[in-house]
Amino acid sequence: MRLRSSFAVLVARAVSWGERHILHVGASAMPGRFALRIDPMVLGQLAKKLHKGSIVVCGTNGKTTTNNIICRAVESCGNSVLCNRAGANMASGVVTALLPGKGADWGVMEADELSTPHIVPFLKPRYMVLLNIFRDQLDRCGEIDTVMNAIISALEKSPETILIYNADDPFCSHIASHVKNTIPFGIAEDLHLPQDRVTGGRFCLKCGTELEYDYRQYGQLGAFHCPKCGFQRAPLQFAATDVQLGGGISFTVGDTTIKTQYSGVYMVYNLLAAYSAASMLGCSAQDFQHTLDQYDPKNGRLEKFMVQGHPIMLNLAKNPTGFNQNMALLLQDQGPKVIYFIINDNDNDGNDISWLWDVDFERLAKEKEMVVYAGGHRMNDLQVRLKYAGIPAELVESVAEAAEKTRALPTEHRLYILTNYSALAPAQRELRTLSGEEKQ
Repeated sequence: MRLRSSFAVLVARAVSWGERHILHVGASAMPGRFALRIDPMVLGQLAKKLHKGSIVVCGTNGKTTTNNIICRAVESCGNSVLCNRAGANMASGVVTALLPGKGADWGVMEADELSTPHIVPFLKPRYMVLLNIFRDQLDRCGEIDTVMNAIISALEKSPETILIYNADDPFCSHIASHVKNTIPFGIAEDLHLPQDRVTGGRFCLKCGTELEYDYRQYGQLGAFHCPKCGFQRAPLQFAATDVQLGGGISFTVGDTTIKTQYSGVYMVYNLLAAYSAASMLGCSAQDFQHTLDQYDPKNGRLEKFMVQGHPIMLNLAKNPTGFNQNMALLLQDQGPKVIYFIINDNDNDGNDISWLWDVDFERLAKEKEMVVYAGGHRMNDLQVRLKYAGIPAELVESVAEAAEKTRALPTEHRLYILTNYSALAPAQRELRTLSGEEKQ
């Protein structure tokens, strides 16, 4: 390692030690910021620590879950791994994740879509996993064209990277058309799911003709083709069949059946992506299933709590597609329920929350035994949006207040808490305290 990079790493490790042992905070990004200030090329130098190479996980929804499952699976195969498990997915977070130790077999790194040009050309990963592309944080990310162009630019500067991509997504397929080596995955059957009211990706990215679908799963994901120019879903190398969504999920890939306690078709895509990647990195189907059996991330994604005998589930929902998929899960619960939506507008959320009008809240309006609360910095805006969907919502200031109101209801209600980015960690801390996992 060159002298400047060595000094950058030394300073970053000192910052990391100080954050963890003096400030008692997670050192997930700040050390990397110091290192990059000292040496903008330090990521490429740190990549040399990875004996077998690296894999980058990218996409709008599901990055953290998919990345961590891949990491656990690769570790279960006997490899040492460096990973940004906490989800710090800018270049600074990737640098920080590569600081510990003298080396590792693999680097498994989640990457923010717009940060890929600052990560991929330096890391030069052996594989990139591309999950999906949805409209998200328009004031930061811009329209989908901006996101796609960033990823294409990154991959063009790492031409040996193999793209493992969701071929059901026309946007991912468009990106794949610019890449030399690709491995497509997708769901190879119609799941007959209710469709979102607002969807993207209606038109062919090659010629502008409206796309046709043999079937659609949700959003723009499905078996698409252009009737004019021939742009279509590629033949699937990893194809999910016999998909079961009730009481957990299961599906078959080739001769392998994958099962998990988690729910939702979006988790089928996440797990299919993780299985595809883990397979390419040498993990067996048995190792992958063992990983899922043991997987309990406790990172706020589909995390379950019990507060004074009442079940509570917490999950992240940060854009229209994420919200719509969460509501599809809620509708599978036929019992009485309380839904507490928490919407903030901090920088990491996106200051523009007009996307709430693209969320299909209307699908909840016919639920009979349902109570809805609105919280967060933009609780009033959320309450107005819910009113237009025909859903009365009471303003609630905290998770503790929502839990207390839920316990006071005359029948047994399950509480679901859906938050965007900056509200997730505070809600998780509050729930841990209420459930007794953390001391007051």
